[in-house]
Amino acid sequence: MERFDYVIVGGGSAGCVLAHRLSAVPSLRVALIEAGVDTPPGDVPSEILDSYPMPVFCGDAYIWPELKAQATRGAPARVYEQGKVMGGGSSINVQSANRGLPRDYDEWAQNGAAGWSWNDVLPWFRKLERDVNFPDSELHGRDGFVPIRRIMPEDWPPFCHAFAQGLRAQGLAMLHDQNAEFDDGFFPGAFSNLDDRRVSTAAAYLDEATRKRGNLRIFAGMRVERIVMDGAAAQGVVAIAPSGERVTFEADEVILSAGALQSPAMLLRAGIGSRQELEALGIGCRIDLPGVGRNLQDHPSLTFCHFLAPRFRMPLSRRRASMVAARMSSGVDGEASDLYLSSATRAAWHALGNRLGLFFLWCNRPHSRGRVQLASPDAAVAPRVELNLLDDPRDLERLAAGVRMLARVIGSTGLGSDARDFFPAAFSPRVKALSRVGRGNAWLTSMLGVLLDTPAPLRRALIQRFFTRGQRMSALLADERALAEFIRANVFGVWHASGTCRMGDACLPDSVTDTQGRVHGARGLRVVDASLMPRLPSANTNIPTIMIAEKIADAMVTQRRASGAAHAAPLVST
Repeated sequence: MERFDYVIVGGGSAGCVLAHRLSAVPSLRVALIEAGVDTPPGDVPSEILDSYPMPVFCGDAYIWPELKAQATRGAPARVYEQGKVMGGGSSINVQSANRGLPRDYDEWAQNGAAGWSWNDVLPWFRKLERDVNFPDSELHGRDGFVPIRRIMPEDWPPFCHAFAQGLRAQGLAMLHDQNAEFDDGFFPGAFSNLDDRRVSTAAAYLDEATRKRGNLRIFAGMRVERIVMDGAAAQGVVAIAPSGERVTFEADEVILSAGALQSPAMLLRAGIGSRQELEALGIGCRIDLPGVGRNLQDHPSLTFCHFLAPRFRMPLSRRRASMVAARMSSGVDGEASDLYLSSATRAAWHALGNRLGLFFLWCNRPHSRGRVQLASPDAAVAPRVELNLLDDPRDLERLAAGVRMLARVIGSTGLGSDARDFFPAAFSPRVKALSRVGRGNAWLTSMLGVLLDTPAPLRRALIQRFFTRGQRMSALLADERALAEFIRANVFGVWHASGTCRMGDACLPDSVTDTQGRVHGARGLRVVDASLMPRLPSANTNIPTIMIAEKIADAMVTQRRASGAAHAAPLVST
């Protein structure tokens, strides 16, 4: 048994930040526990370093394969890829470094999260980043741990210029910096990447110097089974080592940074949640907090592909595939910038994927809410995740408007002369299976790629059979009911789960923590990850999550120093 000032559960986008910042105080003993493998400097797997994320994303080595989610009510549950590796989501995601819009954070503050307005969070966005393209901007940082860069138009391949041409034709203006220009428009996507290599929070914050600190202990391959509670006070955690042995970590404070699906599940197993629902599972309720696991949000999304003639294909040796994105307004409810559209010059790592351009369309301002529930008190059983993506009809309306807008954009790109070369392409389990790296898939996709280069009638017959199952974009666009049915059948999240332990004033019925992540009614227990977000930002969640961790870590260190309570906790072995 070992004792620490802080035990951090989860070495993801937030956990690595906290481990670095808290252990910078020499008198604090800090433990970081990660269920997945470690990725220390000099020993980061090549597939994680790769600028192109899909091979690692489509495998099972670095995710929780048992964690599944229902996209809509009654839909079959599908694997919902969440990082199980040091760096968490930042080690498997597309590396998008999107802050969102000032309105997102102003709305947080207006809805109970005082101190989290745009002006409040901007210093922490600046602190985390080292912006390669705009180091002299007052909106950007130049000394942070996370390098952020863009591929500018002069370095775009033909596919990106064609996509930009289509966006311009629909009246969208070119923006150079999505994180400092907040109108609708298209722009070079910002991403956390340097020298064409991913920079995860593990790489950025757990460097060699940090790992050598005598007051920081890193435990990888250990899954936390439960929080040790004494009444309403957290005393530590019990984790299962790779050998199967249970190890107890005592702590003055437990910090859950396991993500918006796992953190609320841990609270529920500890007896913190809705009393009625906990007692129905045979779990004694310690703190009645009905908001735990509720307010789950993700961006409802759809994927589309376009067959690429050889002149639009990019060599597989050029790894970065996502370069251009856009913010758009659907016109539904008059809400601005409620759609996001990103593109990639290839749909997969293989020869077939290299013949297909990829488009992700998502609703930037979802109104629907889902929830996380326990399926069992047993920590080995994954929680039940219901995204409920289209519960609010406005989200379906926005996506329908976005599909029509995307079709108009594609029609103006010059990517092809026949509308049948643009088609829906759901990220289905079958597509994911085909995207696993291996000799068999390399051979199969090579053959399919060759077939796509056959005369157009045969190519379109193959696309209908293997990709669209007979659905044509023209038919969907001509029939509102058919389009709505298509959206319901194919919508999924973009792995931006958030909001399930939302921060806010204790008087709010759905609030779980205060504005520093401390669980209402508990002692020695805090949540610091995307769970805290009152509303999902108009952005990928990685950079906002790092910002949250930076801001709360600074407050924790400041409070320790001000109170004079920082002390060296003795290391106890039994």
